[in-house]
Amino acid sequence: MQIFLLAALLVCALILPLAHRKTEENLEIFLFFCGAAAVSISKLWSWHLVSEALRDPLQITLAVLVIGLLFKKFYLYIDKTVRRTVSLIGLRWTLFLIVVILGLTSSLITAIIAALILSEVAALLRLTHAERVKLVIYTCFAISVGAVLTPFGEPLGTIVMAKLAGPPHYAGTVFIFRMLWPYIFSITLVLGFMAFALVKEESAAKCEECKLPASIHSAGEILLRAFKVYIFVVALVLLGAGLQPLAYKTIYFLKPWALYWVNIISAVLDNATLAAIEIVPDMPARTLKFLLVSLILGGGMLIPGNIPNIICSSKLKIKSTEWAKTGVPLGFALLLLYFIIMIILVK
Repeated sequence: MQIFLLAALLVCALILPLAHRKTEENLEIFLFFCGAAAVSISKLWSWHLVSEALRDPLQITLAVLVIGLLFKKFYLYIDKTVRRTVSLIGLRWTLFLIVVILGLTSSLITAIIAALILSEVAALLRLTHAERVKLVIYTCFAISVGAVLTPFGEPLGTIVMAKLAGPPHYAGTVFIFRMLWPYIFSITLVLGFMAFALVKEESAAKCEECKLPASIHSAGEILLRAFKVYIFVVALVLLGAGLQPLAYKTIYFLKPWALYWVNIISAVLDNATLAAIEIVPDMPARTLKFLLVSLILGGGMLIPGNIPNIICSSKLKIKSTEWAKTGVPLGFALLLLYFIIMIILVK
């Protein structure tokens, strides 16, 4: 009964934000209650979990608040820099570089900082709302993919290194880089050229109403955005902890190809949590590749899948349905493409 209830809860967490407008508008509150319900069903409430849920979002929330205030203070300078860049190399190459640079540097500056930079710069570009949504989704995919290159970019890399530090892998700082760099670099370039193809230079030049107004940088909105991100992360911590019994009884025993597709649930469940459950020290390198590629691609499909998605959707007022219309088809296309590539090449 416990597993059935957790599975039903997971399905609700995936579907309701896309099907019900009020749920979509209050996504962080909805996921908070889903997380609390999951922990209750699993009977895992403890002071340690509560303190972890309250403590873990503090660093992210502080980063959102501080960088939001810094961008508010230096808004005119940053706006001028963005306009000069577009004037020098054109809007299409600017979009390409945003995806590629933020994607490949996210493992050094962290996925959180990369997402904060993206959310602020995207607001300054002369794009329609639909174009801005696609740019953000492409870049968030790239950030999620690139951040795993080192243990510093996001928790997934840290967990992989810790789990595989001993024999037979002896994972060090560059372990994931050596294993996945062809996939990560190629995915990032594909996403960069998709951003390049988003606009035509002449149509962008005529878009007088495309840039978001400076009022979006008000102190009140910055504080509210930081609070929403805090609640969102609390919700994900609870959801990840509460759904662990379901993961242990289903995911753990799957074959590599099945694990690859089941990890689509990282669209709503933190990929670091899934990695902690799925990775074992003696896991073959082939299985590990399938697992990691699916985790880093699945997280971009829906807003709750990654912290960068949450930060950017909150800042730029992107709805769950808007994200899903681009994120789900893109995620499935990339998953299918790299599944075929790995079936052929990974022995």
